[in-house]
Amino acid sequence: MNLKNYLTILVFIIMSSCAEEEAKQLNASVYETSASGNKLTLIETFEESDSTQHIKILPEKELQTISGFGGAFTESSAYLLNKLSKENRDKILQAYFAKDGARYSLTRTHMNSCDFSLNQYSYTPTEDKELKDFSVKEDMDDLIPMIKDAMATSEDGFKIFASPWTAPPWMKDNKHWVGGKLLPEYYDTWALFFSKYLDAYKAEGIDIWGFTVENEPHGNGNNWESMHFSPKEMTDFVEFHLGPKLEADGYGDKIILGYDQNRAGLKEWVDEMYRDESSSKYFDGTAIHWYESTYEVFPEALQYAHQKAPDKYLIETEGCVDSEVPKWQDDAWYWAKEATDWGWDWAAEHEKYLHPKYSPVNRYARDIIGCLNNWVDGWVDWNMVLDRQGGPNWFENWCVAPVIVDPDNDEVYFTPLYYVMAHFSKYIRPEAKVIGIENSDESLQVTAAKNPDGSIAVVVFNETKDPKQFTLSLGDKTKAVSIPGQALQTIMITN
Repeated sequence: MNLKNYLTILVFIIMSSCAEEEAKQLNASVYETSASGNKLTLIETFEESDSTQHIKILPEKELQTISGFGGAFTESSAYLLNKLSKENRDKILQAYFAKDGARYSLTRTHMNSCDFSLNQYSYTPTEDKELKDFSVKEDMDDLIPMIKDAMATSEDGFKIFASPWTAPPWMKDNKHWVGGKLLPEYYDTWALFFSKYLDAYKAEGIDIWGFTVENEPHGNGNNWESMHFSPKEMTDFVEFHLGPKLEADGYGDKIILGYDQNRAGLKEWVDEMYRDESSSKYFDGTAIHWYESTYEVFPEALQYAHQKAPDKYLIETEGCVDSEVPKWQDDAWYWAKEATDWGWDWAAEHEKYLHPKYSPVNRYARDIIGCLNNWVDGWVDWNMVLDRQGGPNWFENWCVAPVIVDPDNDEVYFTPLYYVMAHFSKYIRPEAKVIGIENSDESLQVTAAKNPDGSIAVVVFNETKDPKQFTLSLGDKTKAVSIPGQALQTIMITN
């Protein structure tokens, strides 16, 4: 063999080998947010490693169908947007809803006032069983314009569900905004209220996807707007009043989610909600919050709720960093275990262990991944925008939002929590299927979903301070990935 032929064969072998290696490579893009400063940053080079850790994607194992991710339209958030320059208002709406933003797909709002309102109000202040004076005029200055502008910004559209904190005081046994129960004589009137709300928002061009029956039916320690239901009382209200009324008024397709409070109480609620075919007919799913603990996901409760009603929604409808004044322009705080919640001060002594100090980023990432891995199909944050005090809030119940603003100086701060939310909402789309994974490294938290377009999103969270390496595999294709300490990655796999 002459030298020329030898070189030709050698080049062919090398090219074939390269082509074979390339064929075995996953076509994947890695986006990272980290304590070191990355914010949904595309990572293209990784440290060399001989790690044997492995994450295997199992697309044939399909689990729940995703309903969406997002946050809440509150009067507080909407009021703040109206105090900003048009440039910053648009910037925030684009960040949440635009194609190149977080692409929020599932959202919430409140019916009547809540703690994140400027004051207490009802759409029906006058005692009248026919609700002839029903009006959403209180929402016209801030809340409705924010929702409409978000709709105009979103190319894909989004679902919106509404939650009441309380009926007007005149319908309740204690005649107060806080606590008390809905009087049975007003069950039909309160059901009519929901129907009139749908009419009013429809007239404004806003289609409400559904409702939670009552925000936090156990109450909130008699602090801000609330109304109490037992599991049986709520189920009776839905089965005999709300469900039939919506059906009669042409709104039988609207989603009704029961419960809407912390996960530890799930069993008694789903047992009652789905007690028989007649009650199950009107409940489309269960709504849950996360305030029972700063770290515990309560997987057993979530699994039980799913098994009780496997074809129904199971949606996290509210979670936030509560009882905290936001830290301004201080990303490090959101990664540090310095935050405390309501339970740090007020939980019963035997429950204090559920409320240690925590990192806000860790709490969000851990909870969303834990929820997705235990049948939850939607995850909704609380306020989209708050000010540097953590309000406005008429009760001074300060909280943190992913976006903090200083309206006096027309400044906007996108906290790390915004980027954590975007790791899920931007890349895991409605109608995606959560799929199985095998993960050999228990220190990494992982979930995966296959989108309707065939792409697969794998979200990996490393809350330790040590860098990690692993091989990601799908079928016979692989990709070597490294993730630094305190980092969240979304790995997008395309054909």
